[in-house]
Amino acid sequence: MTCPSCPLCNAVGGPFVAVEGKTYWRCPTCELTFLDPSHRLSAADECAVYDLHDNRVDDPGYRRFLARLTEPLLERLNTPSVVLDYGCGPGPALAAMMSEAGHDCRVYDPFYAPDEQVLSVAYDAVTCTEAAEHFFAPGTEFDRLARLLKPGAWLGVMTCLQTDDAAFANWHYRRDPTHVCFYRQATLRWLAQHYGWELTLPRKDVALFQRPSGSR
Repeated sequence: MTCPSCPLCNAVGGPFVAVEGKTYWRCPTCELTFLDPSHRLSAADECAVYDLHDNRVDDPGYRRFLARLTEPLLERLNTPSVVLDYGCGPGPALAAMMSEAGHDCRVYDPFYAPDEQVLSVAYDAVTCTEAAEHFFAPGTEFDRLARLLKPGAWLGVMTCLQTDDAAFANWHYRRDPTHVCFYRQATLRWLAQHYGWELTLPRKDVALFQRPSGSR
C-alpha cells in the first residue's frame, strides 16, 4: 500500500501501524497520525455513529467536560465577544455555555448545523471541541478556521493528544471508527508555526491558539 500525503501538511508520510485490518500512517513533518483514506466511513455511516452520542445541552457531566476548554478561553475573552462553535454536534452545549457567559455564539456542523453563512464572517473566538480528530482534510479545515479569526482572536481546540505509540492499538480514541486524525503536541506546534499563531496549552488535551493582533 502506497502512503498517501499527509492530510494536514501534504508531506510524504511513512508507515506507522496496522491494527484490526486498518492502516495508520505517521507524518514525519507535522507528526500527525492518520488513518488510510480507504478505511474511512461513508458520510451516512459516520452520521449514524454521531446520532448515538448522548451530548445533551443540560447534561452536567458533558458541561464539566467542555469546561476544560471554555474556562481558560473565557478568562481571555472580552465580554461580549462573537464566538463560533465549529463542529458543534447534535447537542451544542458549548454554545449554550458561551451564551450564558454573555457572548454571542453561533454554531456550525456539516451534519447538524450546515448553514455556511456563519462561515462568511470573522470571529473573536472559534471553538473546535472533539471535532478535529474527525477531519478528513485537516489542512483544508484549519485553513478555514484561520480565515474565521479576527486579528487577536482565539482558536480553542480540544482533542485527545496521541502520546504513547505502544498503546495506540488499544487506545479508546483510536477505536472510535469516526476518528481519522490523531494529533501530538508537535502537531500543535507545527500548526502554530505554520499560521503564525501563539500557542498555549492550559489543560490536558486543550490548545488555545491566538492570531496576533497586528496580522492581516
